[in-house]
Amino acid sequence: MAKHRIFTMPFAGVYPLYVQKAERKNRTKEEVDDIIFWLTGYDQAGLQQQIEQENDFETFFAQAPALHPNRALIKGVVCGVRVEEIEDPLMQKIRYLDKLIDELAKGKALEKILRP
Repeated sequence: MAKHRIFTMPFAGVYPLYVQKAERKNRTKEEVDDIIFWLTGYDQAGLQQQIEQENDFETFFAQAPALHPNRALIKGVVCGVRVEEIEDPLMQKIRYLDKLIDELAKGKALEKILRP
């Protein structure tokens, strides 16, 4: 079975789209980075390295230092699918990130987005 197309997309190609989506709603690149740091455990240097190496989403999440234990608290719909019901672990991680960026763009406070 072929891999889903998004798994092989370079994270570096999608990252600017996350930032643009946030900035269109008067949010910042730093807030996008904070969400990525919270979800994946990357720091600024690690994130920058992933972008420079143009790693795909599969590698980006496989190399993540520490996925946040509260990521399972992320609930809701992304692309018409409930994130908590996604069976493929990699797809679920990607959709978790999409959902968090959506919440940021919708004006939700960062403290609420980053589940305690």
